[in-house]
Amino acid sequence: MREIGDMSDLAGVVLAAGAGTRLAPLTRLRPKALCPVGNRPLLDHAIERLAPVLPAESIAVNLHHRAHLVEEHLDRLPDVVHRSRERPQALGTAGAIGALLPWVDGRDVAVTNVDAWSSPALDLAEVIDGWDRERVRLLTVDVGEEADFGTLRYCGLALMPHHLVRHLRAEPSGLYEVLWRREREAGRLDLVTTDAEVIDCGTPHDYLRANLASSGGTSVVHPEARVADGAVVERSVVWDRSEVHHREHLVSAIRAEHLTVLVR
Repeated sequence: MREIGDMSDLAGVVLAAGAGTRLAPLTRLRPKALCPVGNRPLLDHAIERLAPVLPAESIAVNLHHRAHLVEEHLDRLPDVVHRSRERPQALGTAGAIGALLPWVDGRDVAVTNVDAWSSPALDLAEVIDGWDRERVRLLTVDVGEEADFGTLRYCGLALMPHHLVRHLRAEPSGLYEVLWRREREAGRLDLVTTDAEVIDCGTPHDYLRANLASSGGTSVVHPEARVADGAVVERSVVWDRSEVHHREHLVSAIRAEHLTVLVR
């Protein structure tokens, strides 16, 4: 068993290529990776989830849906992460790792979903602590009802040893279908739980919930948004380049540029 202290043999991957169809109509304006939570793109949150234990050069982001916009955003970040451009089609969660194997170069892999917002209480070092680097370790939350693994729901962060990921291919495929299901059936999945708040921002409802969680329950209004005198904003998100008009009452809603999504 290898020791955890040295992270030089760990690669981080942010899965950011998806079209985000469940998050529509917001994703008609911006790719899912650039939809903001707490006024910062989900992509930034995902990179920072890995950053405490991994330098930028050990982090990769896969790109497909509206990749040029994601690349433009990455160009503005202070640190340079590796980019994996998937063409002509998105490769899915397993295919993405398969395409990155030359870059992974024998390392174990920490993979996180771009739309899995987590509170600052989630500490990747604690998730890694005690991992045997032989089994797939999945981070879960106990939801108290039937979920992915009994009452445990996968929350978008996985640790995978290289001896398992090295067999993945750069073709459209999912990690559960080609790897995790087999490991589960063999009783080899290492499931760990967290008490930190983790929200899958896959739908407008959960996207709004993540924003309110990030702010402690108050509305999240971008500094560059325009909120007119007399307007009221409650439990809502207002993007940059957006406006709330005089006497308008915005409640449990997302104002995204010219769109308004009501969440009930």
